Amino acid sequence: MLAIAGGKGGCGKTTTALGLAAALARDGGRPLVVDADCDMPNLHTMAGTDRSPGVDAVAEGDSIAAVTHRSTVVPGVDVLPAGDASGSLDRTALRRLGRARGRVILDCPAGGSDGAAAPLRHADSALVVSTGAPASLGDAAKTARMAETLGARVAGSVLTRTDDPPSAVSGSGGSGRAPEPVLATVPEIDGDVLDDRVGRASYDRLATALGRRNI
Repeated sequence: MLAIAGGKGGCGKTTTALGLAAALARDGGRPLVVDADCDMPNLHTMAGTDRSPGVDAVAEGDSIAAVTHRSTVVPGVDVLPAGDASGSLDRTALRRLGRARGRVILDCPAGGSDGAAAPLRHADSALVVSTGAPASLGDAAKTARMAETLGARVAGSVLTRTDDPPSAVSGSGGSGRAPEPVLATVPEIDGDVLDDRVGRASYDRLATALGRRNI
């Protein structure tokens, strides 16, 4: 179970979750993307599904398969939206998702709230998303430290809206630098990143980089 985390809202977490899932689907899998941001959910909107049923139904005992939606926007990707859940993602739902077969990608809330911490406590690994802006990078470093404290191995980071290759933005994981290693960068793209050839290639590279790290 991989948590897609970041310190700033709007840095591209949901797009990264769906873009990575699409890349994994192109490689033959069928990943499940879960909206863990129950107070500001938008995964269902970007994935082209209904908001309900969702993770609240899983917490109440429904099977994951029964409430999973198929994305109408991202081929080969299943989606578990927020439904009527609010606050932190329910621990029962997280435990059940942790036992699910196949890849589970958690689209996490931004910041350091309890809502952001809950999925990190249950995830096997975390991928930190940031733009290249200094404030976003500083918050990304804080998110990486929080993930490690909560027991989620930090797989690395992905930088969005930058044309620099990963080698050009790599550095120490301190404030103002991307958490290491920088696995991929996604350039600024006009229009739908997930429907763009360059955007798809960026997320394919991210999936390959994670695979090399056994994630």
